[in-house]
Amino acid sequence: MRLLFDENLSPDLPRLLAGGFPDSAHLRDLGLVGADDAVIWQAAAARGFVLVSKDDDFLELAILRGAPPKVVSIGVGNCRTAEVAALLRSARDRMERFARDPDASLLELP
Repeated sequence: MRLLFDENLSPDLPRLLAGGFPDSAHLRDLGLVGADDAVIWQAAAARGFVLVSKDDDFLELAILRGAPPKVVSIGVGNCRTAEVAALLRSARDRMERFARDPDASLLELP
């Protein structure tokens, strides 16, 4: 599963999570920082990414439009990058099941 991290998350996450989530990227890597949500949505879908964000806009898009792309919504407030990385590592099996579920479009992590 390849993750695409929204600009509200650290650009270090793809490197920190490379062992469990290879070929993941940050919006910076794709030149999409500051892009409209619709552009980000289309890029994630076209490139086969699961979009990871703290932004409620993507949560709403996942509910309204469905997948692709699938969306993982990070529900933790301000926290360190290491904490977000640990949360994603601990939820990896759950995220894998979510990615394989053809009917699922949104996974909310606490």
